Amino acid sequence: MTSHDVVARIRRLAKTRRVGHGGTLDPMATGVLIIGVNRATRLLTYVIGARKSYAATIRLGQSTVTDDAEGDVTTTAATGGVTEAAIRAELAARTGEIDQVPSAVSAIKINGQRAYKRVRDGEDVELAARRVTIFEQEILAVRRTAEHVDVDIDVTCSSGTYIRAIARDLGTALGVGGHLTALRRTAVGRMTLAEAATLDQLEERAPDVVSLPIADAARQAFPQRQATPEEARVLSHGGPLEPVGIEGPYAVFDPAGNVLAVVSERAGKARAEIVLSPAG
Repeated sequence: MTSHDVVARIRRLAKTRRVGHGGTLDPMATGVLIIGVNRATRLLTYVIGARKSYAATIRLGQSTVTDDAEGDVTTTAATGGVTEAAIRAELAARTGEIDQVPSAVSAIKINGQRAYKRVRDGEDVELAARRVTIFEQEILAVRRTAEHVDVDIDVTCSSGTYIRAIARDLGTALGVGGHLTALRRTAVGRMTLAEAATLDQLEERAPDVVSLPIADAARQAFPQRQATPEEARVLSHGGPLEPVGIEGPYAVFDPAGNVLAVVSERAGKARAEIVLSPAG
């Protein structure tokens, strides 16, 4: 199931076309996919840039064309000489700000066409490295068989990081090749698996598929500012407020607790980036 498939199903359940997602999950992956419904679709642009957390399994000793288990195996190598200390050292060297080359089988566009489509058409695709940040990489387990080594990790990273590329690069550094065999997104920003609902659960309560009201979502995603009645009136008409020194973007709430807008402070004013409760 692709992220687009999930959106299509939510549209049917919620009986609205205004549905979008906040960051693609690979078809092989499971876990948190943020869905916006109706007005909440306007918040998704902020969700896409949030840091992400994943639980993943890297298999050392095999490389694949897709850098994950869905692709054909391209090389194999003996892993008897790979030590846990070496695995830890190589992952540690790839923590912090790094330049990462995305997987060739990705959704990145090259001259208007997705990279994965070019690969599947038989082209050799080379993508430029991108600066990403790996905030944390924790090894949970190292498991050995006669043919390979499996490494279970937890990763927290910036938006745009490819976990498949972490697997590929670790295998390359150790000289044995590597690919991803399991991937589960455990958090997007402060929204975690603990708050997630399955599609089957959403189907049971359709068309009321909203798990988190828009005001609660804004409280989780942004710093907050409480508006006075007059400030709420001005902001609902798209006008600026006086700055209060909050590093933006941040959410502004009216006295009743409704989210009015997402604003940023610039040029001496707090100006709306999006107005969620317009006047009238």
